[in-house]
Amino acid sequence: MASTGQPLSSLKRPNPAVNREGDKLIITPLGAGNEVGRSCVFMSFKGKKIMFDCGIHPAFSGMAALPYFDEIDPASIDVLLVTHFHLDHAASLPYFLEKTTFKGRVFMTHATKAIYKLILSDYVKVSKVSVDDMLFDENDISNSMNKIETVEVNGDYSREEDRHLRAAEIPQFSPDICIIESTYGVQLHMPRQIREKLFTDVIHSTLMQGGRVLIPAFALGRAQELLLILDEYWSNHPELSNFPIYYASPLARKCMAVYQTYINSMNERIRNQFASSNPFNFKHISSLNSIEDLIDNKPCVVMASPGSLQSGLSRQLFDKWCFDKKNACVIPGYVVEGTLAKTIINEPKEVTLTNGFSAPLNMQVHYISFSAHADYAQTSTFLKELMPPNITLVHGEANEMGRLKQKLTSLFADGNTKIIAPKNCQSVEMHFNSEKMVKTIGKLAEKTPEVGDIVSGLLVKKGFTYQIMAPDDLHVFSQLSTANITQRITIPYSGAFAVIQHRLKQIYESVESSTDEESGVPTLRVHERVTVKQESENHLSVHWTADPISDMVSDSVMALVLNASREMPRVLLESETSINKQEDAKKAEKIVYALLLSLFGDVKFGDDGKLVINVDGNVAHLDKQTGDVECENESLKERVRTAYRRIRSAVKPIPLSAS
Repeated sequence: MASTGQPLSSLKRPNPAVNREGDKLIITPLGAGNEVGRSCVFMSFKGKKIMFDCGIHPAFSGMAALPYFDEIDPASIDVLLVTHFHLDHAASLPYFLEKTTFKGRVFMTHATKAIYKLILSDYVKVSKVSVDDMLFDENDISNSMNKIETVEVNGDYSREEDRHLRAAEIPQFSPDICIIESTYGVQLHMPRQIREKLFTDVIHSTLMQGGRVLIPAFALGRAQELLLILDEYWSNHPELSNFPIYYASPLARKCMAVYQTYINSMNERIRNQFASSNPFNFKHISSLNSIEDLIDNKPCVVMASPGSLQSGLSRQLFDKWCFDKKNACVIPGYVVEGTLAKTIINEPKEVTLTNGFSAPLNMQVHYISFSAHADYAQTSTFLKELMPPNITLVHGEANEMGRLKQKLTSLFADGNTKIIAPKNCQSVEMHFNSEKMVKTIGKLAEKTPEVGDIVSGLLVKKGFTYQIMAPDDLHVFSQLSTANITQRITIPYSGAFAVIQHRLKQIYESVESSTDEESGVPTLRVHERVTVKQESENHLSVHWTADPISDMVSDSVMALVLNASREMPRVLLESETSINKQEDAKKAEKIVYALLLSLFGDVKFGDDGKLVINVDGNVAHLDKQTGDVECENESLKERVRTAYRRIRSAVKPIPLSAS
């Protein structure tokens, strides 16, 4: 997540003049501040307000699981970006869209939107909460789908390629602010080959001892990675063929179609394999709809959701199998404080079952992380390559985040990097210099300008960069192009062309006379921008290429020609004048009659030359010469008089003075 501008803290002499309210950026975690879960970061800059993610806290239920939405005005948010489909990043979105005053735009990736509805519907079904504590229902999820737009973004990341996903790429530009998750703090993941071997060894030995293996995992994400590992391991070990593997997630089967649809987002290994066969059609793994469908009479492996062991099928199997020391529970991903999965990692002697009773925890518990979150090595390398001047840590437990902040501070000690780890609802302010750096390219860059020189060209903004270039280079360095608009206007003028030339020379320094090569008519060139042509004895034409200066010159030329035309003496024959007046009077009379007819409907000519207007049995007589109206109905009389007066004033406006 990045914003443009250079932080004032990186300058030796901050200019107080640029430390304005509009240049202040504010970041406020509404969730995931010194905690893992309910990711939600609010940001405001230059009057725009953006929110990143809208998740829930997996350890809580009802309103307590939501981010701190009451700290903001949802109606003021312009854009909401959801980085991915995990519940702790997206599960409060239906509530926020349907139960608050938010009216902005929502964006997520195509694949996230495809999975979003399925995973939220499953969340509603497996949540063990009362109707009153339900944050949203199926209708809210469906309604929210219509408000979501798609774009390319990403949230959780890993710099290590696994069996089906590519490693995260480094952005092409260095951001001014990097908001980054600190889930694992300073911990280091085991190399992929080592943890895969440890994972399969634990399962293999448990089965050989006659035990069952429970793998609590969320329906999507790491589950697909683990299934690929198990399916390959079973193919390479025929002695395990009698031990079934169950994947207990109807949701995952539906979402598997999404994985196949977006196969191009997978790594090269999966794409190559998909060319000949579908790698997600597992040979040794069966589906399990419910605990009643499980034939629990021999050792087996069951992967069930959710990964937190808070509810659902994974919790049911845990309650059933935790008594037997031959059984094992393999926790493959990050676990949040307050969940059962986090509790059993510490290997307590007893656990509380769903029914409220206590039971001994005899089964083996193994924590082997296949989490999609980056460890310290990946995080530090990523930040070293980006080198952002401001780093904001989110989505990490307070202790882990504190250790990571301390270690990153040492790592960037030789630079000017600010590292902050705000708590929930704790706002962080940063001030940025609003001055922009512009690069000169193309022809304009061939000569280095001296101090005080003026560089003239086109300013082009592309992403977060600004460039200035010559108009001729626009199509070379961008996808834009230039065009010229040539304008022409014809003006009535029957006087001598020499009069126009004389008056133009009185106003403008540069007026050149010549003859048009094509038509042979005399022309005048004003300031090398505007051309005046004598098209005929009664007309002049003005030609120019549109730009601010030429438009101004052409306006003044046209005003000069019109004034010269009005000042010319006019000689009209009396007979022609009389004929014109008679024709104008006839036209005006026709227009008046037509307009009255459209207003009142029944209008006829009377024997005395007056107009007879009939409205609902009420008759009015209108004298066209004086405008007087005779009518017994005072209301109709006033309506006709007013209408006629307005029509006459429109048809025959006030004449211009003789001057």
